[in-house]
Amino acid sequence: MGIVKALLRVYSYIFEGLLALLAAGISCVALASHSPLNLTFLPWTGEKLTHVLLPSALAGLLLVLLAMGGRLRALYFLWSVAVFAVLFRGFFLTGYKFSGPVPFKPAVYLTLAAFVAMIGAFPWPRKPGPLRRPEKW
Repeated sequence: MGIVKALLRVYSYIFEGLLALLAAGISCVALASHSPLNLTFLPWTGEKLTHVLLPSALAGLLLVLLAMGGRLRALYFLWSVAVFAVLFRGFFLTGYKFSGPVPFKPAVYLTLAAFVAMIGAFPWPRKPGPLRRPEKW
């Protein structure tokens, strides 16, 4: 079971890190070109989306790096839950329209990938190490 948890955690780091880098890149391009983003599955629109996406992506990237170092894993898990919730809500619980079965499949795959990453980000309790007792002479 330990190897499965480790693989899920590594997958979570890779997925969330790449997603944060992609969001930061998209937001930087939009800021540099002075054109508003149009990602209708996200709850924000226009200029506000650009200004929310960049700090969120940078915060996500920072949380990935800190979690990889063993710090703030609970906050990283909450970040992963938020990513999954935003994707699930945006694609399936709003009026987002798919233009056929082809664009629907990538949305399902992305949401499932975020769900698996959320499971991998769960801060499993660690096994206590061996108890070292001082030797009595």
